[in-house]
Amino acid sequence: MSTAVATTYLQGIEVPQESINPAAFFALTRRHMTPEVSNKAFAGLGNTDQVPLRKSDILAEIRVRFTGTLTVTLGGGTAATTAAWPYNLLKACRFTANGQSNLINASGLHLKVREFIADPKLSDRGVSQSVGGVSVQNGTLSKASEKWGVGSSATAIAGAPTNYTVDLEWVIPVAENQMDLAGAIFLATTSTDVTCELQWGSAADLFVLTGAATAALAGTFTVTTKKFSIPVYNGQIVVPDLSLFHSMIDGQTTTPGNETRPAGQGIGKSLLRIVGSVWSSGAPLPVSDTNYSELYWRYGNNETPDDIPSGTVMRQINEASYNVDVGGVWGFFVHEFAAENAFRDAVDEGTTSDLRFGTVIPSAVGLTNPQVRYFTEVIFAAGQGA
Repeated sequence: MSTAVATTYLQGIEVPQESINPAAFFALTRRHMTPEVSNKAFAGLGNTDQVPLRKSDILAEIRVRFTGTLTVTLGGGTAATTAAWPYNLLKACRFTANGQSNLINASGLHLKVREFIADPKLSDRGVSQSVGGVSVQNGTLSKASEKWGVGSSATAIAGAPTNYTVDLEWVIPVAENQMDLAGAIFLATTSTDVTCELQWGSAADLFVLTGAATAALAGTFTVTTKKFSIPVYNGQIVVPDLSLFHSMIDGQTTTPGNETRPAGQGIGKSLLRIVGSVWSSGAPLPVSDTNYSELYWRYGNNETPDDIPSGTVMRQINEASYNVDVGGVWGFFVHEFAAENAFRDAVDEGTTSDLRFGTVIPSAVGLTNPQVRYFTEVIFAAGQGA
């Protein structure tokens, strides 16, 4: 007589209920660092590469490395970089899994700041890079192993032609936490559907060229994944609790003085952080008392849990949390709900309707073509939607 085996769904994948055994999984699993793409020629500026991922194990993280050569030829003209260089060379990364569209849809710069925010072991202190023609050793979000080739917001790049070595890395956080694997994706089935695409910035995004000057970038990219094996315990495969998805989504508005309401709010979602910056004339505003007189988030009928009285206060709070000056070079401010105690501080979006954040900028600060660029990071139950 056959006995039906009770099943459940994890991220849209049917598995036996008895397979969900976090204690056995973490005791028996093995971490795998696996190359998915090795030294593949990138599609070129302004184009997109599709990244195939092997359907095996449980996916926690994707690392992308770009290596190449920037060749600048002036030809009587001039060449400069925008503030999008170097990290928005990766203009957007989009990761989708098991029917959840755009779990990750974020720019390279946002992926970079999120990596430093989420890992307190990381620090860019003492790593020198050029920003606006000035050598900077704090707040660049650069690792010592990276090479920018030329500085960010460089006003005059030498070219005869001249070749510059570029070596950059981005981390795509599939799982929100690399210890408990909240948000990791179950890949060990043919029914799993995952896509990952890398959209590269255009020449116009990254460079300002005059006359006959050119800037040509040639290079390759490598994709490495961090996965965890699915062990067998008492004759049954075991997995951790994979009932959650992790999402990191970019947004943008053109009205810094108004409150910004991030899209995609809903019941069943927990907000981990809001990370934003205000850009003017194509460059980020440093977070300072001069540029910001108030930064806050609120919900409902003007309930305001966090009201930061000035830009420098926010910058100091953020630096104390991350040991990185995220408010300097790249002008990030962060409403943080996960760094100290996510269980205690994460915001339940089901009880905070009409959540929004505000950036109050003094009238004396002249803004040209302003933009509020931000991303929200959320954990939500499978089936709630991204």
